[in-house]
Amino acid sequence: MSFLQNTRKPEGFGGVLMVKGMNSGAHARLAKWGISHLEISQDARILDAGCGGGANVKRLLDLCPEGQVTGLDYSEISVGESRKVNRAAIDAGRCNIVQGDVSHLPFKDGTFDLVTAFETIYFWPDMPKTFEGIYRVLKTGGTFFICNESNGHDEAAVHYSGIIEGMKLYDRQDIRDLMTTAGFRDIRVDQKDIWLCVWGRKTE
Repeated sequence: MSFLQNTRKPEGFGGVLMVKGMNSGAHARLAKWGISHLEISQDARILDAGCGGGANVKRLLDLCPEGQVTGLDYSEISVGESRKVNRAAIDAGRCNIVQGDVSHLPFKDGTFDLVTAFETIYFWPDMPKTFEGIYRVLKTGGTFFICNESNGHDEAAVHYSGIIEGMKLYDRQDIRDLMTTAGFRDIRVDQKDIWLCVWGRKTE
């Protein structure tokens, strides 16, 4: 398997390297910018969908010291690294990392105050179904927050989408339309160069 395919689903030694890289560098800078848009209560219940190596789970835990954060990823490598990074919070009962599919979320209706997705929707299957599932597991008033390194049209991302199997780009209007169809309202967008954030609320 080409090393770049680990972007989609980290596997083997190459996957370990990929996941560790995702926890630092440009990904970390993007995540910090994205998280700066969020208002998170002390006791929030949060799902990080496509949690990768768990760095963002850790950042979110720091922002809700009385809350709980769940990370979900379908890569065994990512789940293992995320558990390692967040071991103290897991042992304290404040964090849970599960292996699973974003299109079949294993959570009850109205479980979370916030669902985040950092640098991951490019690889999600059946986007309308997945967005509907996220809407389902959010509480009324909850927020779905997406943060992408690509605005959907930048040259580098277009190049990699032609190389990495299963990668599909989405621009701000694509994401807004998907959110609207799933039932989200009060949708907001911010962009910094090619970085893109889109978030909306479950109002009913």
